[in-house]
Amino acid sequence: MEARVDEAQGYVRLGNWILLVRVSGERVGEDQAPIIEQTNELVRRLNRHIGRALLPEAKALIPTTGRLPGVDGKAKMSKSQGNAIPLSASNAEIAAAVQRMYTDPNHLRASDPGQVEGNVMFTYLDAFDPDAEAVAELKADYRRGGLGDMALKRRLTGILQAIVAPIRDRRLELAADPDTIMDILRAGAEKGRQVTERTKAEIMEGLDLFRL
Repeated sequence: MEARVDEAQGYVRLGNWILLVRVSGERVGEDQAPIIEQTNELVRRLNRHIGRALLPEAKALIPTTGRLPGVDGKAKMSKSQGNAIPLSASNAEIAAAVQRMYTDPNHLRASDPGQVEGNVMFTYLDAFDPDAEAVAELKADYRRGGLGDMALKRRLTGILQAIVAPIRDRRLELAADPDTIMDILRAGAEKGRQVTERTKAEIMEGLDLFRL
């Protein structure tokens, strides 16, 4: 029950953020898209009542890859379940995580035909490998037989290491200067406060609430 209350409060905060900061697009998971639409319905009602497009409707920016499963193939990535690859992971940790990735349990030898559907390794290749054509060829080879899991894991390991490395390095760089981080947060909070106060004032004026 407590978890549901926390989730509901999180949705309310998301809706408030979209309204007050006049967000035109918000990155969300597919399960949060209805929250965006509910917020947009409120925007449409307010705009109709005020008589002008005061607030913009937000577009749900949903990743094309959808929700990534954990490396063990169970549900979604979760730090508490130990099946995630954090953005702070070292190259060795990334390699170890990829080695644990769930593949086709019936693909015992490279010569065996393998199954692509439900194969976490291919889910990650679809999400992160920039060469979609090469991934399609790898899938065909895997289905026919003749392509081992280790070759695919080496490819995926290199891709993920290249993606995570600059993020990890930048994170370490910023962590070494916490005062700068706090300055950035304070500046962002102040900018957000100014925008939200202006939005609230315009909504109140549009609804003639100042006369109450």
